[in-house]
Amino acid sequence: MKSQINLFFFVGFLLMLASCGTSKSMRHQPDVSHYNAAKPVVIKQSDSVFTSGKNSFSKNRQGIWELYVEGDPLEIGLNTGALSDSLLKKQEHIFFSKIKDIVPSKFQQKLLRNFLKWYNRKLYTNVPDEYQTEIFGVSQYTTHDFDNIAPQYQRSLYLHAAHDIGHALQDLALVGCSSFAAWGEKSEDGNLILGRNFDFYVSDAFAENKIVAFINPKDGHQFMMVTWPGMIGAVSGMNIEGLTVTINASKSKIPLIAKTPISILTREILQHAKNIEEAIAIAKKSEVFVSESIMVGSANDNKAILIEVSPKKMDVYEIPNSNQLFCSNHFQGEDLKNEKRNQSQIANSHSEYRFERMQELFAGNPKINPEIASDILRNKDGLKSISLGYGNEKALNQLMAHHGVIFKPKEKLVWVSANPYQLGEFVCYNLDSVFKERKDKIITSFQRENLNIAKDPFLETSQYKNYQKFRTEDDKIDLYLKNKETINPEFIQQYQSLNPDYWVVYYKAGLYFYQKKEYRLSQTNFEKALTKEITTVPDKTAIEKYLKKIKRKLQ
Repeated sequence: MKSQINLFFFVGFLLMLASCGTSKSMRHQPDVSHYNAAKPVVIKQSDSVFTSGKNSFSKNRQGIWELYVEGDPLEIGLNTGALSDSLLKKQEHIFFSKIKDIVPSKFQQKLLRNFLKWYNRKLYTNVPDEYQTEIFGVSQYTTHDFDNIAPQYQRSLYLHAAHDIGHALQDLALVGCSSFAAWGEKSEDGNLILGRNFDFYVSDAFAENKIVAFINPKDGHQFMMVTWPGMIGAVSGMNIEGLTVTINASKSKIPLIAKTPISILTREILQHAKNIEEAIAIAKKSEVFVSESIMVGSANDNKAILIEVSPKKMDVYEIPNSNQLFCSNHFQGEDLKNEKRNQSQIANSHSEYRFERMQELFAGNPKINPEIASDILRNKDGLKSISLGYGNEKALNQLMAHHGVIFKPKEKLVWVSANPYQLGEFVCYNLDSVFKERKDKIITSFQRENLNIAKDPFLETSQYKNYQKFRTEDDKIDLYLKNKETINPEFIQQYQSLNPDYWVVYYKAGLYFYQKKEYRLSQTNFEKALTKEITTVPDKTAIEKYLKKIKRKLQ
């Protein structure tokens, strides 16, 4: 469930930072002596528009921040940091506010700190110099409030391995991301189209400052990516050659040392590859320490493939004579699909369910276009369109996505969802126009409004309003359960009425009544939960174990 995602991410990130100590990695900094290290002068034109020379940072009417930066790695880093200064500091505080909640025990922190100090000892040697330099530039604008944990540069560097570290420690998938591609006869115009949900939830505050970054590097291809303050790695992006990258977490064995963060590898592909062949070549020379499926789409090849990477293996997966491709959170290629952890992921998680749901929706839509792609990304139902309850991770739209994104590589078009989740307006950008217009003048709005996709009508429904209330009440019941407090029966009834098709509302009520030794009521709620679509096999097994215990107690 979503709390697992928080635990995964923050334990990996925050404790990794606390692990740094006085190791060699703490003393390392990139050599920037051959760059101009002068800090940019930022002009504040308004509360939502900032410029620095040809670089700019502005907030559009949909609430998305649009960043344009150019130059060598240090110039890009310094301008990114200077322009996003206040948001960058705010984002760090959002991360660190979770420390006590996630790892309250100082003894546990010390144990993990010692392990991670050793585990991360060579992380910096696995990040290319150009990205170390860019991270260094950004880090000059991070807050000093956490210098007692680690210096600015080291904190910023390790941020880019947060996903990987947590993944390695807990062997969990980061999130339930889903992605798809269509081309040829499956695409409305025959050209490649891709869609993806980045189902990454830290907190509502974290998702507030979504950034669409347009990068014009001195070396490599111009590109865009969807990101957040302080993050230079790529999770979703497209370059001027029409090459796209997105990442989906998977499972495999875990190495004994940190290597290349996956978002740095995908950033390198995005910046330096113009086709699938070059993307594969870059992936082959990198050593990663988590397992990921990287969906690469290419206008030059008019198709998409998966580069499946693990600490020990790499495979390229595509289906011969096919014009569609799907990816959730398990491997599909021959080299990795039969590994025990991957088979366990397929059998026990919600990855296969979402995979089948994408296939089902594609079968019902013979020709994919951007509007249909957005409908698929926003779909909240299960197989055969059954109701899953809102927030169920078996849904393609889990109501937690940091962003949804749609690519049309040949046309250099990309649509990025505005908040909340992937429900807001999908804002359209044309990369050719963005980079061409920047040559002539500073512009503070990049979108092509006539191509935008309207917000999801679900936002205006009573069901959505109830879901928002449900999230608040769900946090309350978690606190009640943790503290073993007495809950008013009317609260439980109201809580369940807000999201009646979601198994969790009956499961948590069952837990409450079990704590209170009201076994008949507990049994009723657990049995009701089993009539709903439960997210994972372990979740279902846990309920069945409770019912067996109750049966023994009632005998």
